Amino acid sequence: MTQVIEAPDIHQAIKQTVGSPFTHKPKISTRNVDVFYDDKQAIFDVSLDIGSHEVIALIGPSGCGKSTYLRCFNRMNDTIQSCRVTGEFRLEEEDIYARGMDPVLLRARIGMVFQKPNPFPKSIYDNVAYGPKLHGLASNRAELDEIVVSSLQKAGLYEEVKDRLNASGTGLSGGQQQRLCIARTIAVSPEVILMDEPASALDPIATATIEELIDELRQNYTIVIVTHSMQQAARVSQRTAYFHLGKLVEVGDTNQIFTNPQHQLTENYITGRFG
Repeated sequence: MTQVIEAPDIHQAIKQTVGSPFTHKPKISTRNVDVFYDDKQAIFDVSLDIGSHEVIALIGPSGCGKSTYLRCFNRMNDTIQSCRVTGEFRLEEEDIYARGMDPVLLRARIGMVFQKPNPFPKSIYDNVAYGPKLHGLASNRAELDEIVVSSLQKAGLYEEVKDRLNASGTGLSGGQQQRLCIARTIAVSPEVILMDEPASALDPIATATIEELIDELRQNYTIVIVTHSMQQAARVSQRTAYFHLGKLVEVGDTNQIFTNPQHQLTENYITGRFG
């Protein structure tokens, strides 16, 4: 039987970032990231590069820190009083945690789609128009209309809702609501889209639609997706990072991670020995 290494021995056993090195300029880079909730450490010394126009999937058992790490990219953890983040996060050359970085503007550049669809209790139109209005991206109604239509088209939703843009966004199906949230995210022209298990609350048909959309969106955006589904990671991502007990165990090409993992912990998870 293969031995599964558990805490605290895991922190001596893991060799950081096993896999092929990242050879081109990253869109996002992180170095030596630690995250604490009060005195409890949730992330341990994670360093990872993410390329432009790639989909990278973060996988691992529940509670392994992948969502906590994801929320660091656009400083969503700032909203949690007990949370403390150390280490380096860069969006190209900019320090994400620099004193002068406005988190509101940062979240327009690094958008987020959450696990459960969370449309505003407003019309479909106003859901998408909210961000562009907030950030002054349209100088008149015609420009705003263009942004709304374009965003809904990119999210694969426009044809389904074009005749009811004034209807409430909360009246859409779950899959449609999630695509509306994606349209709302891309309406402010982000550079990166974070997705925290975006299809976990959806049925298989809606999930397939979201996965097809992710593949289309990566032509224009860098996408980081947390998923509990290894099958989904295999379908949508070009690279996969495996987390275990707050440590980044291994990162590499998705096909390599799933067919020839370099670390025993990754293999144990992929083959269903734990997780």
